[in-house]
Amino acid sequence: MKKKPLILISNDDGIEADGIQALWRQLRKFGDVVVVAPLTQQSAVGHAITTSSPIRVRKNLIDKGFYGYAVEGTPADSVKLAVRNLLIDRKIDLLVSGINQGSNTAINVIYSGTVSAATEGTVLGIPSIAVSLGSFEYKNFEPAAKFASKLAKVVLKRGLPKGVLLNVNVPALPESKIKGVLVTKQGKSDWEDWYEKRLDPNKREYYWLAGKMLNGDNSREYDHKAIVDGFISVTPIHYDLTAHKLLDEIKSWNLKK
Repeated sequence: MKKKPLILISNDDGIEADGIQALWRQLRKFGDVVVVAPLTQQSAVGHAITTSSPIRVRKNLIDKGFYGYAVEGTPADSVKLAVRNLLIDRKIDLLVSGINQGSNTAINVIYSGTVSAATEGTVLGIPSIAVSLGSFEYKNFEPAAKFASKLAKVVLKRGLPKGVLLNVNVPALPESKIKGVLVTKQGKSDWEDWYEKRLDPNKREYYWLAGKMLNGDNSREYDHKAIVDGFISVTPIHYDLTAHKLLDEIKSWNLKK
């Protein structure tokens, strides 16, 4: 009998988030699935890792069966611990991070803990996918979970190039109203954000980040515009941050002493 693929799930919304459970239910239909995810909400922590305090891990149970490990750390911590310590007896065939509550398009990619969990998987040599739902309020994760399951099967069969992960964003719509799937570029949309100064009950000042996304992309070739228009966006991204086009120009600056 052919062994099922081992699939690692992580996220940044926490191990008990609705999105991670929807994803788990779909992927366990064809894979051996283990969840290793933060114990608590870790949105927008980026690729932070814990270096100066202990990381505690505990087993989480659901449906009277083994569900996974809750990590008192970041998404990147969770993936690193899974690979280096918790699942060392077997090769991980695929990592799926999500399903995040809220899109991870355009500039959001650099802040996202969900994308960073997938990036860490890629760094460690695991084909990885990040999946996000384009709303902070909409709670129907099933279309996103079904598409993630379909894409997972393709990636398990075909693999991904070294250093590349797939960043998936699903519009917050019923499955029947999703228009299709587009392969996109990372968009150029950005945030207009600010810090609101407020007072706590003791009249002490504090600040709360607020803002709105400015859609700077007018074409569906970009991730943010694609989901705004009702399409699932699939964007191949990598962690090589080199601005290759500038290398020769900067060499011409004659920076040698």
